[in-house]
Amino acid sequence: MKKQHLEVLYTAAQVAELDRITIEDHNIPGLCLMERAGSAAFEVLKSHWVQARRITVVCGIGNNAGDGYVLARLAHLAGYDVSVLQLGDVNKLKADALLAYQYMINVGLQVQDSLVNPDVIVDAIFGTGLDRQVSGIWREAIDSINDCSCPVLSIDIPSGLDADTGNALGVAVAADVCVTFIGFKQGLFTGLAADCCGKIYFDDLKVPSEVYQKVESSVNRIVYDASLYPKRVRTAHKGKFGHVLIIGGDYGMIGAAHLAAEAAARVGAGKVSVATRANHAALLSITRPEIMSHSIETVAELESLLDQIDTIAIGPGLGQSDWGRNLLNVLKTIEKPIVVDADGLNLLAQKPMNLANAIFTPHPGEAARLLKKNMVTDRFTVVRRLTEQLAGVCVLKGAGTLVANKDEISVCTAGNPGMACGGMGDVLTGIIVGLVAQGFSNFEAAKLAVCLHAQAADRAAEENGERGLLPSDLFKWIQYYANNFQC
Repeated sequence: MKKQHLEVLYTAAQVAELDRITIEDHNIPGLCLMERAGSAAFEVLKSHWVQARRITVVCGIGNNAGDGYVLARLAHLAGYDVSVLQLGDVNKLKADALLAYQYMINVGLQVQDSLVNPDVIVDAIFGTGLDRQVSGIWREAIDSINDCSCPVLSIDIPSGLDADTGNALGVAVAADVCVTFIGFKQGLFTGLAADCCGKIYFDDLKVPSEVYQKVESSVNRIVYDASLYPKRVRTAHKGKFGHVLIIGGDYGMIGAAHLAAEAAARVGAGKVSVATRANHAALLSITRPEIMSHSIETVAELESLLDQIDTIAIGPGLGQSDWGRNLLNVLKTIEKPIVVDADGLNLLAQKPMNLANAIFTPHPGEAARLLKKNMVTDRFTVVRRLTEQLAGVCVLKGAGTLVANKDEISVCTAGNPGMACGGMGDVLTGIIVGLVAQGFSNFEAAKLAVCLHAQAADRAAEENGERGLLPSDLFKWIQYYANNFQC
């Protein structure tokens, strides 16, 4: 896959523009692109389900259906047992989709009106142009596909999935495999997409490279290699890699601060301190002696510590009592890099303040509280609004974590459901602040940390499975990827 395709994502409108330029400026007929798409999808089907012989193709009445008709025709000619389930009136087919339908009929295939029991279902109902809630026969068909026990291949995008947001428009096909064309759609990699897309394949349909130079993409995928980590010189010492301070660990929550602190150390910070409740300081020193623990009960005690510190993370186990609130207030006059997470964000939602040079790491619930909303839906819009409101780098966590500053949005496509447990966010906070301490800019540190965190979780899950994965299981892999980083 070409690097230009791997690293960028597009909105539906941007892909439509790529399609238009290809057809109008490079004289590649739309029917030719449709033939290539149907052929590419058939190749994926053959390679992914080698033993499959019976195929049902479910088609709508748009261009996505045209891709399905091409696949059905090719499969029939190749000797497969093919049935085509038609949704909607075929008399509404237009242009290239109508021609593809006629070519399919000409080889002896006829459409049906019920779903048989195939080896594979091909979803060619809706494409990226869908912008309304799915209802009626369309919803019934998608529900039937999802209720069926056989695997599903979606063409271009799972039908019902919003190509721009990754949300279901009422209901969406839960595909096992999706093959998408021309450009990766941003909605395939965040929101509910992880439950809908399965394994994603890509084909550029031989669109000329010049076409991509004429359309600016909307989002970047986070793609890194080991060269981003500078090699340490043999004369290196701890003072060269920054002193991190984790502020948190109110009564009963020292574990969160511990996780963040150890993550910062594992990622390579030179020194790591924790400012926590007096009752917790000694306990932390016993369980992880490499971390320097400080008994902090008053604002004055914290202020006396800050001159020694290069970068700060506040929030893991902070709580929302006066203790946590007062410590957060100290930081509003600090110009050093700050990572704000967990209850630090909840306190900001209650009483906003300007934190210079900050990285904010909300999960969807915290993001909703910061924006005074009931829930987060369009994650791309939400992360843009957060960067505007908070005037810093924002990491919107979740499946397809987004990292944004005022100029750019990037998405992480690694990670797994095993990360859905308490403490994972504390580990991410520690990685971010540890990278900032070593000289990475806020934005680069956030992107690198999110990718490293997800990659470490994937490797940990490979060892023992996703269920029961603990944040501390990531530590050896965090250290591994900090030294052998590529994702």
